[in-house]
Amino acid sequence: MIALSLAEIAAVVGGQTYDIPDPAVQVTGPVVRDSREVEPGSLFVAFVGERVDGHDFAEAVVGAGAVALLASRPVGVPAIVVDDVQAALGALARHVVERLGATLVALTGSAGKTSTKDLIAQVLRTKAPTVFTPGSLNNEIGLPLTALSATEETRFLVLEMGARGIGHIRYLTGLTPPKIGLVLNVGTAHIGEFGGREQIAQAKGEMVEGLPEEGAAILNADDPLVRAMASRTKARVILFGESDEADVRAENVRLTENGQPAFSLRTPSGCSDVTMRLYGEHHVSNALAAAAVAHELGMSADEIARALSEAGSLSRWRMEVTERPDGVTVVNDAYNANPESMRAALRALASMGKGRRTWAVLGQMAELGDEALAEHDAVGRLAVRLNVGKLVAVGGREASWLQLGAYNEGSWGEESVHVSDAQAAVDLLRSELRPGDVVLVKASRSVGLERVALALLSDGAEGEVSAR
Repeated sequence: MIALSLAEIAAVVGGQTYDIPDPAVQVTGPVVRDSREVEPGSLFVAFVGERVDGHDFAEAVVGAGAVALLASRPVGVPAIVVDDVQAALGALARHVVERLGATLVALTGSAGKTSTKDLIAQVLRTKAPTVFTPGSLNNEIGLPLTALSATEETRFLVLEMGARGIGHIRYLTGLTPPKIGLVLNVGTAHIGEFGGREQIAQAKGEMVEGLPEEGAAILNADDPLVRAMASRTKARVILFGESDEADVRAENVRLTENGQPAFSLRTPSGCSDVTMRLYGEHHVSNALAAAAVAHELGMSADEIARALSEAGSLSRWRMEVTERPDGVTVVNDAYNANPESMRAALRALASMGKGRRTWAVLGQMAELGDEALAEHDAVGRLAVRLNVGKLVAVGGREASWLQLGAYNEGSWGEESVHVSDAQAAVDLLRSELRPGDVVLVKASRSVGLERVALALLSDGAEGEVSAR
């Protein structure tokens, strides 16, 4: 964080100082909520959770070098006490980003947020110092913590924003007002909580409503619900996609024999070829979104294409492709799942596995509400249509719907199997995998299917990581 005195922080958040001998002492280290991340000069934010109360670590974090706590009660060590720690954290983030002078880029969407955020960051940091959301810390706590990690040298701040209801994006953009707002897509992720795609579009569109006139709204030309958001902003609109009407678009899209996308990138400043290190055609749209941001910030087509071609995956368990010494390829995409990302992963598996035996180890897609049965059934059927070698559906009721969809789609579906849990899937795969097989592992985060991928990689000892 930029250096601020405890007195300045207290004034910004409307807090009272307790047990602080010298209010002029500055916070020069990171702002953290995890006691294990404390460094000398840190500010520790004490949240009260269901299982852990951050106030209980007061003495330990100060002993580890924290200058003070941001807390909701006095704790006997230096602290700035406020009524609402979360609101205070947000106020501090707003103050810091206003002082920074960095260009703030924010993005949201139903699928691909984290992968796209990682691509944007990797492209922009070839131009200037860039800070971006780690992993998927895209909520009302993770977002301000990321913003507070920026320093005076930061020129681009790239923030992923998630939403589980109307008003969430509006709240987040109020904490860290973007100059560039990007909306990727409107899908069915969390549809059970929102109630429908129209409600999801209403929530995601909050991203562009508060943009300044001198800002830019970057919208997906291939998604009608996103494109319609142009009417909700006073900022300049830039369209990306494969549509002929897109300002930043892809032409001659294809997949390499390894399943990596390649295309010609066309921007208003020129055209250049891209061959990505990531896997799956769905990354073309993500790359175009990143390219649109980079173009808006002054990068040439050649610069953007070069950076996209060199970019990898920065966040774990998202299409991590590892080849074991015995030739078995494990695709760990187990961080999360929704119908759109599940379909994209299956298509990537089909492309990567040409001429090889393929396995789709799939589990529940959570928070689909009344759409759950139809969506799981459809994924099972798609696996059959793509000629995936074998479907292993892992878990309870939703997994049974995956397996049933595959079975009902046709005779190949008899190759599908339903197992109770991750260990059962591991046992099955250990007994049936052959050298050269390709295994995709994917489900919602709550299922924990990364255990299957990690077990298979452990069996393979020292595998060579093909993409990160």
